[in-house]
Amino acid sequence: QVQLVESGGGLVQPGGSLRLSCVASGSISSIYAVGWYRQAPGKQRELVAFITSGDMTQYTSTVKDRFAISRDNAKNTVYLQMNSLKPEDTAVYYCNKDQSVIAIWRTTNRAWGQGTQVTVSS
Repeated sequence: QVQLVESGGGLVQPGGSLRLSCVASGSISSIYAVGWYRQAPGKQRELVAFITSGDMTQYTSTVKDRFAISRDNAKNTVYLQMNSLKPEDTAVYYCNKDQSVIAIWRTTNRAWGQGTQVTVSS
């Protein structure tokens, strides 16, 4: 079973940028979809973006045109480039995987890693 580990979070001012990394313990080439999720304090976890093995991507409307998801199969890594960050982007960010573009939207009944904290504040 491939495990995923998130990193790259931190404290950034509004308008700044961060790049998150999701490193897999094994090959990601056989994983159909990898998603980035986030959970803000007091809110439900939500899917932010996902990418398929064919490089199809989809974003939630609140991050579209600001965030970009990409994957590097050679490094077994999926990235989330976050630009023009806003205070409302503050959350713990997680990555996870699934075998369909329908199932990747599911945020419950999953095993989650530690996540990486992103704080956007002046």
